[in-house]
Amino acid sequence: MHFGLTEEQTLLQHTVRELAAGEFPPNRLRELFDEGTGFDTDLWGRTAEMGLSGLIIPEEHGGAGLELLDLALVAEVIGEAALPGPFLGHALASLAITHGGSAEQKARWLPALATGDVIGTVALGETNEAWEPETWQTEDNGGSLTGAKRYVEYGDRADLLIVGTAGGGLALLEGDQRGETDIVDGLDRTRSVTHLSFDGAPAETLPGGKDAAPLVCDAGRILLAADAFGAAWKLIQLTVEYALEREQFGTKIAQFQSVKHQLANLASDCEPMRGLFWHAAHAFDHMPAARAREAATAKSHITDTAVRVGRRAVELHGGIGFTWECDVQFWVKRTMFDRTWLGSPRADRERIAQMLGW
Repeated sequence: MHFGLTEEQTLLQHTVRELAAGEFPPNRLRELFDEGTGFDTDLWGRTAEMGLSGLIIPEEHGGAGLELLDLALVAEVIGEAALPGPFLGHALASLAITHGGSAEQKARWLPALATGDVIGTVALGETNEAWEPETWQTEDNGGSLTGAKRYVEYGDRADLLIVGTAGGGLALLEGDQRGETDIVDGLDRTRSVTHLSFDGAPAETLPGGKDAAPLVCDAGRILLAADAFGAAWKLIQLTVEYALEREQFGTKIAQFQSVKHQLANLASDCEPMRGLFWHAAHAFDHMPAARAREAATAKSHITDTAVRVGRRAVELHGGIGFTWECDVQFWVKRTMFDRTWLGSPRADRERIAQMLGW
């Protein structure tokens, strides 16, 4: 049995890494981080040209028709490079329409989502950490929405929003009908988040929304886990490079046994997580009975560990690690976003316990 990536999957990651290195140098990342917009028009255009915007959209609608594992491998590289852009929300909106939309909705929206001409996102979270379909309170009144959503990724920029509604359904809202918008200056400035309020906003119900909603949430957890994994390895790489350059008492700090041990521990904590998100992504498409459990397991463990890696990376950078000028902050804050969006690790572990009957 083969447990590694295929040649095509390895090439996919390599291609995205080359794009990130060539099109998005570190100075541009800092510019966008300081601006706080989290969006680069040229970068989004280049990724769309590569087909990243349509990876999991069926081929008959202009996409690549790949599986969630392929998308998760791209999410890993995006986290590793801290690439800004609506990749997460766009992928989840595409998934929602693919699995829950009518034939007319699929024909209208999926081709434009595949090319990136239309930017999609999902509006799921509400007050009191209400991320799960059974906790949503936004009302779908047969063609109009009433309620509010919090921390919507690129909610101010998306052309299409998939909104979670009371009863665990989904509704499709066009961007020019998004209602009241409140842009949040979030911790992770590589990704824009917005609070939205709806007061009779016109929307279309997704006929298969109740079946698609759990899929969207589970896919989101897996993609966040993959993103956090990539960010964690980047933090280790940055810290190793710093330790090999920084001198103390005339000696590179990488020679100090305590520093060596800490770096080794970080690497040994992170490497097993690779298989965890691979398995969760595989289960999404091939093991439906285990899908929800594996998604929650991957997100809770990987994002928790990634945040711990970030804190240790800051400490190993010494005083400079706590400053705005140090690039470590980009990936530390990215792991913190991944940990909290769609629910905390504690909430995921409670879900796992309930699934297992504990």
